[in-house]
Parts: sequence; C-alpha cells; structure tokens
Amino acid sequence: MKIALVGATGMIGQRILNEALSRGHHVTVIARSPSKVAPRPNLEVKTGDVMKPETLTPAIAGCEVLVSSCAPPPNEPRKAIDSVATLTEAVTAANKAAKRSIRLIMVGGAGSLEVAPGKQLVDQPGFPEGWKPIATAHRDALAALRKTSIDWTYFSPAAFIQPGTRTGKYRTGTEQLVADEKGESKISAEDYAVAMLDEIEKPQFIRKRFTAAY
Repeated sequence: MKIALVGATGMIGQRILNEALSRGHHVTVIARSPSKVAPRPNLEVKTGDVMKPETLTPAIAGCEVLVSSCAPPPNEPRKAIDSVATLTEAVTAANKAAKRSIRLIMVGGAGSLEVAPGKQLVDQPGFPEGWKPIATAHRDALAALRKTSIDWTYFSPAAFIQPGTRTGKYRTGTEQLVADEKGESKISAEDYAVAMLDEIEKPQFIRKRFTAAY
C-alpha cells in the first residue's frame, strides 16, 4: 500500500514508519524539515506542514491512507483540534482531484476513553493535572473528526504508552479503556504501531474510534 505519514519523527511516528516499511509498504513522509528523515528503501520524503492543507494535498496524492501522528506543541494543545480541520481539508481536496477516497487515521489520546459507562478517564480523580489540557484537546479533536464526511479512524492508545518491545500481541476496544487483570492499561509504542498497521491492512474501524492495550 501507499501510506502518507505526518509526525514521523515523534516517538509513535517513528515506530509506525518502521512497522510500515518492515511490511513492504511504500511510505511518503511529510515533514517541515525533510532533512531530518534519513533515506531508506520504499521511503519518500516530501515537504509539508500539518497546519497548511495546501502543502498536504499535493503530498498525499496517490496515497491510500494518511496517518497523522503529530503531537501539538505542549503550550498549544488546542492545535490538536485545529489539525482535524486542516487534515480534513487536505484529504477532501485530494479525494476530489483523484476521484477516490483517501482514509485518514489519527493517533489520538486515551483520556476520552470510558472507565465506566459515561465516565471518561480524563475526568477521574487522580488524573494528572498536567495532562488534562492535551487530553481534553484530543477529546475535542475526536468530536470534530466525527462531524466530518471523510473516511476517518481515531486510534486511542492505552493509558500508558512508551518505547518497549514488539510482541505483536494486543487487545482492541472501542469506547472503553482496555486494561489487564491487574487493572493496568498499557502498550509499547512498537505494539501500538503493529495495531496501527493491522488496521490499515485490514480495516475494522472506519469512521470509528478504537483503542489497543495488553
């Protein structure tokens, strides 16, 4: 498949790129500073900015899927919401030009997952105060994405995600936090990337949110 990726230099984006290339996909990385992305087989790098749809539209031409793993600046978490508008505009324009549908998959947040019916993780006592601005921004980004008419998927990670080991094993859910028998919700960035590519190759959650954890 031909996959476009923004945010390829981030913690999660790097793993998505590695997983996609390891499976033989052609990946077009879109970056503001292309020189920061090392050349590799089946990898193409184009200049573009997630906040400037006019730069994204030509960059994703010919691709089947656009993956956004961009994290907003720590001091501007609401840009997560703004990016939904710019990504949607770019995909819509590219679809119109190519007369086909490019799928958008966004790396999201876990804060809006439910820990009980109607009760989201971000609203629970003990949720770190420093994480709330970005968690609520991601929640609002998901709400904005649900109002679009494109083929989208929003992929929330487990409550805790960090670099680790690729096991190839995970469990999926939709609106509820996935936790193990100890009540822990976690996944390595490597296995998150595995779940991402599995969803790209065999779609199950078009116009839906899903999550993955051990």
